[in-house]
Amino acid sequence: MSALGFEAHDHARCVSGTLAQAEAYCAENKLKLTPIRRRALELLLAEHRALGAYDLLALLAKDGLGTAPPIAYRALDFLTSAGFAHKIEGLNAYIACAHTGGDHAPAFLICTECKSVAEVGTEMNQGRLGEAARSAGFAIKHTVIEALGLCPRCQSDATCA
Repeated sequence: MSALGFEAHDHARCVSGTLAQAEAYCAENKLKLTPIRRRALELLLAEHRALGAYDLLALLAKDGLGTAPPIAYRALDFLTSAGFAHKIEGLNAYIACAHTGGDHAPAFLICTECKSVAEVGTEMNQGRLGEAARSAGFAIKHTVIEALGLCPRCQSDATCA
């Protein structure tokens, strides 16, 4: 799995492909991708950055989709429970899932300079954490891994300054 968010890619195709996958998933699983939920996903997909609930609410309000906080929180709850978005705990914000359509254990690489976020795949039961869990007789069910640092662009800008 690549670090989608830091690498160059066809962003328009990324957005349209993810929306198509979300629509198909909802149809297949009898879920309602309401106009507010769809627009919330589009807004999260607009950039590979995390948005807080109130940031999302302000953008939804500009589109005339409401101003009450429950609107954003309900949309985000739906998107996260359906696997279309993730909560970035350290930022108390949300990002669209870069790898929809599959069960995965993501880790998030968060740039402290430009605030971009890349999602990368991990294996819950591999590496040092997996080894530690096995030696303790512990079965990992869920992990949240967030790493703070500088993305390639900000590292490059820092070396050019």
